Amino acid sequence: MKVKNKLIAMGVLCALSVPQLAGAEGFAINEWSAEGVAMGGARMFAEGDAANVAYNPASITKVDGEAFKASVTYISPHGDYDLYKNDGTHESGHNRVHFGFAPGTYYVKKINDKDWFGIGAFSRFAMVSEFERNSAVSTNAFVSRLDGVSVTPTFAHKFDDKWSAAVGAEINYVRLTMEKNTAYNPLTGLGVGPTHTKGESYALGWNAAANYAFDDKNEIGVVYRSRIKHSMEADFKGYGIPNGIGDVSGDAYGEVTLPESWHIGYSHKFNDKTRVELNAVRTGWDTYDALNINTPIAYIENPKNWEDGWRYAIGIEHKLSDKYTVMAGYAYDESSIPYEGGDFMVPTGNRRTYSIGARYNDKDQTVALALGWMDVGDLQFKFKGTGPADGGRAHTHDSFTKIIGISYQRNF
Repeated sequence: MKVKNKLIAMGVLCALSVPQLAGAEGFAINEWSAEGVAMGGARMFAEGDAANVAYNPASITKVDGEAFKASVTYISPHGDYDLYKNDGTHESGHNRVHFGFAPGTYYVKKINDKDWFGIGAFSRFAMVSEFERNSAVSTNAFVSRLDGVSVTPTFAHKFDDKWSAAVGAEINYVRLTMEKNTAYNPLTGLGVGPTHTKGESYALGWNAAANYAFDDKNEIGVVYRSRIKHSMEADFKGYGIPNGIGDVSGDAYGEVTLPESWHIGYSHKFNDKTRVELNAVRTGWDTYDALNINTPIAYIENPKNWEDGWRYAIGIEHKLSDKYTVMAGYAYDESSIPYEGGDFMVPTGNRRTYSIGARYNDKDQTVALALGWMDVGDLQFKFKGTGPADGGRAHTHDSFTKIIGISYQRNF
C-alpha cells in the first residue's frame, strides 16, 4: 500500500511541477494520452482508462478499482511563411521551433458501486512559435510561448446501467512568454527595440459531463468546460531604447479569457472486438477578442476577434486478442482566425490529423504507443507590425507537426 501511494503521489507531483507544456502551432491541446492521440482525440467512452478524467469525466465510472496513468506526447511543429510588404518587397522565413512535450497524469478510484473520484493534471491550452529576431515579423513576435496545466478534481456518480454524470473543478495555470521588437512610442519617435514580457497566473473554472447508454453497444455523452479568465501581472524589460533612455524594466498587466468548450460524442460497438467513436468539439474562441498588455513604456494592443470553431474526429479500436489492441484516428480542426486577427503567435489554418497506435494490456497494467501527423493548413492574415510591413499580407504555408505519444497505466 505504501509503495502504491508513493507512486500515485509522485506522478501527480511530476505533472504539477513540470509545466513546460508545448503544443503544435495551435492553441487548444487534445493530446492527453497515447490512446487519445491514436484515435484522433475521439476517446470519450474508453473502458478502464484513467485518462477519461480529461476526455470525459462521466466515463471514469468505467474504471474498476483504482488506476494511475502517466502520459507524455512529443510534438514537433514546422512551417514556412511569406510576408508581402506595402513597399512591394517580400520576406520569407520559417518557424524555428523544433519540438515540445505535453505530459499528463491521472488517478481514478472507485469509492463504491455508485461513486468515483478522479483527478488529472494535463494541458488544455498551449502554444509555441519562434522566428528570426532580425526579421520583419519580429515586430509582431519572434518568440511566443504559452505553457499551461489544468488540475481537475472530479466526482462521478452512476445512477443506473444507463446514466452516469460527473462534475469537477479546474485549477488552471498559465505562463506566458513574449519577445518582440516593439515600437515604444511612434508619436515621439523613440523607435523600435526588443522587449521581453513574462508572467504567470492561476484561475478557476469548472466542468460537467453526462453519459447515456442506449444498450450495450451504443452510448452518447456530452462534456462542458467553462471559460477561465486570467488577470496576469508580468515582468517587462525593454532593451536599448533610443534617445539615451537605455534599458527599462517594470511590471506589465494584461487580461485574457480562455474559451469554454462543448464536447459531444457517440460510441458504437460492432462486437466485442471492434468499437468506433465519433466526436465533435465546439470551442468559444470569440472570448479571445484581444491580448492587450500595459507595459511601463507602451500600451501594446493585440486585437484578435477570433471566431467560434469546431473540431471533428473519428477513432476506431480493434482488439487483436485479450492483450493487444490497434487504433487509428482522423481529426479535422477549423481555423478560428480571421484575416484581421491573425498573427505570428498562432499562425495556423485548418488542421487535419492522421494517427495510428497500439496498446498492450493485462490485468495490472497498460502500455500504449501512438504516432500522428498533423497537416497544418495555410493561413493568410493582415500583418500588424511597424515600418513598411505594417498592414501587409502574411501567408503561412507548408506547415506540419509530427506527434508521438506514449502512456503507461497501472491498475490496483
